[in-house]
Amino acid sequence: MKNAIFVLGEAWGAEEAKARTPFVGSSGYELTRMLDEAGISRADCYLSNVLNLHPIGNDIESLCGGKPDGCLGYPALRPAKYLRKEFAPELERLADELVEIDPNLVLALGNTALWALTGKTVISKLRGATTLSTLTASGFKVLPTYHPAAVLRQWDLRPIVVIDFQKALRESAYSDLRRPFREIYIEPDLKDCHDFFEKFLPKTSLLSVDIETSGRRVTCIGFAPSPRYALVIPFVDKRRLGGNYWATRELECEVWGLVKGVLENPHPPKLFQNGLYDISFLFRSYDIRVAGATDDTMLLHHALQPESKKDLGFLGATYADEGAWKQMRAKKTTKKED
Repeated sequence: MKNAIFVLGEAWGAEEAKARTPFVGSSGYELTRMLDEAGISRADCYLSNVLNLHPIGNDIESLCGGKPDGCLGYPALRPAKYLRKEFAPELERLADELVEIDPNLVLALGNTALWALTGKTVISKLRGATTLSTLTASGFKVLPTYHPAAVLRQWDLRPIVVIDFQKALRESAYSDLRRPFREIYIEPDLKDCHDFFEKFLPKTSLLSVDIETSGRRVTCIGFAPSPRYALVIPFVDKRRLGGNYWATRELECEVWGLVKGVLENPHPPKLFQNGLYDISFLFRSYDIRVAGATDDTMLLHHALQPESKKDLGFLGATYADEGAWKQMRAKKTTKKED
């Protein structure tokens, strides 16, 4: 049996318990509508839940206990709340279903579905980004998004879920994770910077620029002349004596002169994410007058989806095939708000 999309929810509600089938009632109706808007027929999907039972009061915490009582190998489902061992057979049943159906993609609807497959529960930060399952049954491609019941409680989530379903349709054409090729030049010397600009700038029609800041200082600046190649020029490196990346003040000034020349040249045109922040910061702190700033991903997205989030993580999950990269980095760095 083969369904390209395996739709996974949390548990039965009262109506599902009566019908003994998932996604009936109001949330099931809304699921069908959103799938249809994304170009997916519900009949072509396999539907299931992490738990084929009805939690007391529709509260998943009623099935949880302390860590000693939790299912072996699974992290907390809620803070300090572990799914009790007595429900482990439900996870085993889910694993058997996944292996039998062998879908190209699992749509994990809500925190419980995401937890069962990956051990993570921050759906708001991980939605839209494909990953591989590591728990219950490993190796399946997973795309998390909000549960239809959450949409009914918070209607502004609906367009986000439809966008994620549209991505799910694309991803369901194949079972493997396909990340775009990226070649990123990091820790360059001055010659590397010159060589990169000489090689790529004459051929690019749009140069993406992004800065990271701490206080009144730029910690690094990135240039991407294409989706495949990028250069990151650091200015702060806490591993080095004094915390500066460049060995001397004179060398850093020379690098800034090169950066200034690129930014103040109107060619090629430039793309930013929340460019009003970057452009004004560069002017106030470094007297760099950016020329040729023609596009802004945050504003372009806002024109399409004014009700949704606009940060770069959200945009990356929505429009690109990257993983949730902001969940991979350390949390101690100081970064601007997109």
